[in-house]
Amino acid sequence: MQPLAIPKSSYEQLKSKIIEGQLDPGKRLTEAHLAKELGVSRTPIREALRRLETEGLIKPLARRGFVVAGESKEEVEELFEIRAVLEGYSLRVICGNVSEEIFRELDQSVHKAEEALRKDQIERVFVCNTRFHDTLHNLVVDKGRLHRLIVDMRNNVLRYRINTLHNPHGGRKAIDGHRKIVLALRLGDPDLCERLMREHIQEAKADALRFLFKEDVS
Repeated sequence: MQPLAIPKSSYEQLKSKIIEGQLDPGKRLTEAHLAKELGVSRTPIREALRRLETEGLIKPLARRGFVVAGESKEEVEELFEIRAVLEGYSLRVICGNVSEEIFRELDQSVHKAEEALRKDQIERVFVCNTRFHDTLHNLVVDKGRLHRLIVDMRNNVLRYRINTLHNPHGGRKAIDGHRKIVLALRLGDPDLCERLMREHIQEAKADALRFLFKEDVS
């Protein structure tokens, strides 16, 4: 008998909708409407909105609820730049301290992303690539502030990433970048690890800017 799945909280449901692009930037959110849509009271909705505002995923409207946050070109660039610095540094921190179990998890994420890309399962590619980064993020969970900063920044850029992966070149570049990162970790070269992660996120930034603002940023 299969165990019952634990229902997602209101916060998790709303966060997923924003990150996966189901709630577009500028979309107005109210407690009453969301409570009705999710079939819950206003209390968990109020708490969810408070957390999402703290994470920068929504912005308040004066006495009129919230809107899904949208970013200018400069703000998107800044988000990716900060993420590149944070994740590059975190890779330097963990280099030389990655177990074989973690390497197996990373390799599995890359393999499954490859398989999904061949089948044109873009959402699955997104899930596998996110899992790859989550595996690395969890290695710095003991460094509380660094981990929190990385997760908050990651949440703000993920909603831009899933759309860019619909370009097959975007998905291929992401997977190739992950393969190089795993190799650098196996070599135990902290300089190479940090450089490759920064380059990987810079490529993601360029793809996001092309998609969002239709600009040639090559």
